[in-house]
Amino acid sequence: MNRRHFTLMSSLTLASGSALKGAEAEPTEVLSLGLLTDVHYADKKTWGSRAYRDSLLKGKEAAEFFNEKKPAAMVCLGDLIDAAPSVETEISYLTAICKVLDVAGIPRHHVLGNHCVATLNKEEFFKNAGSANKEGHYSFDLKGNHFVVLDACYNSRMEPYGRNNFVWHDSNMTPEEIAWLKKDLAETKLPTVVFTHQRLDVDRPNKYAIKQSVEVRKILEDSGRVRVVFQGHSHKNELEEVNGIPYCTLAAMVEGEGIESNSYSLLRFLDDGSIKLEGYRRQKNQSFSRKG
Repeated sequence: MNRRHFTLMSSLTLASGSALKGAEAEPTEVLSLGLLTDVHYADKKTWGSRAYRDSLLKGKEAAEFFNEKKPAAMVCLGDLIDAAPSVETEISYLTAICKVLDVAGIPRHHVLGNHCVATLNKEEFFKNAGSANKEGHYSFDLKGNHFVVLDACYNSRMEPYGRNNFVWHDSNMTPEEIAWLKKDLAETKLPTVVFTHQRLDVDRPNKYAIKQSVEVRKILEDSGRVRVVFQGHSHKNELEEVNGIPYCTLAAMVEGEGIESNSYSLLRFLDDGSIKLEGYRRQKNQSFSRKG
């Protein structure tokens, strides 16, 4: 073997070894969840940038994708439906979009958004949504991770939204829910992900803010457990870090006409401790590495 041929073969062997080593080092997925938000399905004409009827087709694409990828569950981060003039009409919107999302064949967890309980009350929403949860705030565990769902659909009088008794920018968490959150986080030893509809990374007078955002963020920070917070409500991709916790706002499914304007994502938990958000259509990719 001449020197040139030996050098070439050695280089190929080293390259193959490096590729194999790189492949072996690739982290493995241990859990995934399907995420979507602000679907706003309604049988009514497009208004501004909101293509209400197109959400059926967009929801179908997301559900078929989740059916193929087999995440453990789907989390809908609020405003699954848009407001309707009557309870019967709003239930018809809810039934139609949930039938589409059922194609995914996985449990659905619902975060309440202000439009979910505009005409409906909370009990009616959960009764007709076919959701894994039957209440607005709760927590659950999956494969070594803790998940917290928050409910900020209360008006300033601390009355639950329903029957049009609120304005969209008057978003509150009750003292009882805040006390529950503090207790829940104190009792878990697992890394935690929080889901909310209204935003926690901004403060009043920002209209998208939960009015108790400063108090709630302090609880999340003091727990030392929260890896990331996912939220919707303002309809656009945003990522803000506040005191070491990333707050990821997801793009709304309802925005824009046609399937190309869709937005949904796969939240992947890897065995190296990192969390990756794989966005589809208009949803951006994000990555959250374990700190410390």
